[in-house]
Formats: sequence, C-alpha cells, structure tokens
Amino acid sequence: MIDVSIVIVNYKSWDALTECLEALTTIYSNRFSFETIVVDNHSNDGKLETFQNLFPSINFIKNSGNNGFANGCNTGANLAKGEYLLFLNPDTVAGENAIYELLNSAKTNPDFGIVTCTQLNEKGKAYKEVRFFPSLKNLFGTFRAINKLFTKSKIKQDFNPEKTIIFPDWATGAVIFMSVAWYKKINGWNEKYWLYFEDVDICKRVANQGGKVALLRKSTILHKHGGASRINIKTKALTKTEVLISQHIYFNEHSKGFDRSLIQFLILLPLLFGKTLMALLGIIFFFVPKLKVNLYIFKNLFSYYISAIYNRTWTSPRSMLYKQH
Repeated sequence: MIDVSIVIVNYKSWDALTECLEALTTIYSNRFSFETIVVDNHSNDGKLETFQNLFPSINFIKNSGNNGFANGCNTGANLAKGEYLLFLNPDTVAGENAIYELLNSAKTNPDFGIVTCTQLNEKGKAYKEVRFFPSLKNLFGTFRAINKLFTKSKIKQDFNPEKTIIFPDWATGAVIFMSVAWYKKINGWNEKYWLYFEDVDICKRVANQGGKVALLRKSTILHKHGGASRINIKTKALTKTEVLISQHIYFNEHSKGFDRSLIQFLILLPLLFGKTLMALLGIIFFFVPKLKVNLYIFKNLFSYYISAIYNRTWTSPRSMLYKQH
C-alpha cells in the first residue's frame, strides 16, 4: 500500500509544473511512500508527451477535455493507490517535511477531514489564514464589516499567533490533504463547479460530516499564485465569470428555503446592473483591455442566466455534470 497519492491537475501550466515535479522527484523518503499523478485537462499543445519523457516515474493522465478542476481531481483520485490523497496545484513546490507533517497529522487525528499548511509566496509571505464559509452575513463588504465587529474577539482567540494548528472554515485547493476514507465519505469533489469555490465546497461537506479543516502553521509549501489561468482577454473574462457562477452554485448547494432565494437574488441583482453598466463602458472604450473584459463577462453571464432558467440548474455549463444533464 502506498501512503500518499499526490494528484496535480494541469492545464497549460507547464513552466510552473516543471518546478513542481522536479521538487517531488528529488524526494527519497524512508518515512513514507508516495506516487504522483498528473491529470492534464487536455492542454492539447503537444507538451504532454515531452513531460512524459522528462518524468518517466510520474503517471500522466490525459483527460477527455478541459473538464474543470474538480473533475480533474476526481479523475486522479480514482486512479490513486495511496491511503491518503494530496491535491496540489502545479504552481506549488512541496518538500518532504511538509508532506510528512501533513500525513502524520491526518494519521494521528482522524477527525481532521482536511489538512493543509502555510502557503508562502515567492517573497516568503504567508497567504491569508482566516477563512469563513460564505453566508448572508459576509456576502458583501458592508455585511462583512459589521460581522467582523461582532466576531473580532473570537477571531483573535481562534487564530492566535501562538497556535501551531488553527482551524479555518476552509482551505484553498492548492494544498488539500485528506484520507481516502474521508474522500469517499463526502463523495469526492463536486463536479458542478468548473473552476473556483470547489475547495470551499469540499471543506463545507467535510464540516457537515463532523470533520475539521486543520492548517499546520509550521509546515510550509511554496505557492506561486496565479500561474496560467489568465492568459488573454477572453480567458480572463471566462475565469472571472466562473467565480460568479460558482458563487451561485455554492449557495444553491449549501443554503435552503427563503435564505437560498434571498441570497441568489442579492447576488444576481447587483451583478446584472453592475455588469451591464461595465459592458456599456466596454463598448465605448473597447480599446481599453480592462474595460473590454467586462463586455465578455456580461456576454458570458447573460448566456449563463438564460441557460440556468431554461435548464433549471445553477451548474456551470462548462462542467461535465452539466453536459450529462
């Protein structure tokens, strides 16, 4: 039995992936065994074969299409032989000690449904630790400010700098460590999302099953955030649109009744108004790339809402589950 299966979902992030895989292939540990699985979401640029030759010890899987992050994670997990799963972004660099600490923490604390660690950027600065599940009370900036006033002392206590392990509501999908038992218990990643919020969703479902999301402060992994998701105007508009779509999916999955309807309405109304205005500016100032992006976002969102009404689903039209709908 292999201890850890490392699953990396890649889409044209070859430069970042090179450093990621080079770090993993230099690990020769007597503390744990591991395998590495790279799921390429149909980059279709001829580089997959090159990487298969460069890293013969790594299992490369060519996905049927750019089916989204959640689908890629599940595709890799379904082929994994390990007792534990480590989902890594291609723009991360992980060492032996960090992986061992994640494994040891998950083994000794079976109630830790998900374990993550401190992520550092290239300058050695840690990414945000304090993360709460999205809800009505933190939906907008004003709501968040008010909520922060009432929870300030609790936040200070829960995230005390002296604590070596803290428990945020959710961890980013860049570093997610969990046992296969927990993965199966929550039925893996939710493929209704194509990109974004799937990490919040998986942590929420762990919490719903009584599990904890633990962050190990003394263990670190380098994360060069923002690798290859925003290449040009259309791609940037697509990713920004998916953030908004995924927000709708999340609240449809994790809220009920009147609250669900109210939240969806509160998201939709300012979005339509704001994006319509920005789209008009994009038409007038089409020569300004930042404004032109808004034109594409409006087009994408309008198409999504029409599709959501017609098909009666908030699921992302780019996801595999939508295509099977």
